[in-house]
Amino acid sequence: MSDSLSAVPLLETPRLRLRTVQRSDLDAIYRLHSDSRAMRYWSFPAWTERRQANDWFEQRQRLAEREEVWPWAITLNPGDDTLVGIVTLFAVNRGQQRAEAGYQLDPSHWGQGYAQEALRAALGYGFDALELRRVEADIDPRNEPSCRLVERLGFRREGLMRERWRVNDEITDTAFYGLLAREFVR
Repeated sequence: MSDSLSAVPLLETPRLRLRTVQRSDLDAIYRLHSDSRAMRYWSFPAWTERRQANDWFEQRQRLAEREEVWPWAITLNPGDDTLVGIVTLFAVNRGQQRAEAGYQLDPSHWGQGYAQEALRAALGYGFDALELRRVEADIDPRNEPSCRLVERLGFRREGLMRERWRVNDEITDTAFYGLLAREFVR
């Protein structure tokens, strides 16, 4: 098995560097996924065991080989190469020209616009290089900052899926968002 997830291209923004996720990032990925604040609105509970990071990595590696997932490590630019978050295009269906988008940022970096900057770069790659026509986002409607983030990039709320997820014995809804290539706010 390789020590990196895939050969995603390096993407740089004025403040960020989006690079390939590497096995050496697993401690940071575990910290991110085991943080109850960072995982509050996810469709699965915070991790409790370090091996979950390794399982995540290996699963993403298989999907990346089939180009069904395009994960980037978010690092500060200029700065060190430490992973502070992840932005991903996943469930990529090249035949249908669609994908889903996900992002996660260490809470110490919230409120600085990094998630929006990273997602904008990943979407640009998806629409331009992967020739996607549509990207979707599944967001817990109580996560108002995340809803505002995607709306600033042009996503439209297309519906509410009631009682879609069960996480930690809590039933939650999904606000379903869609973005067409022509609507993307670059």
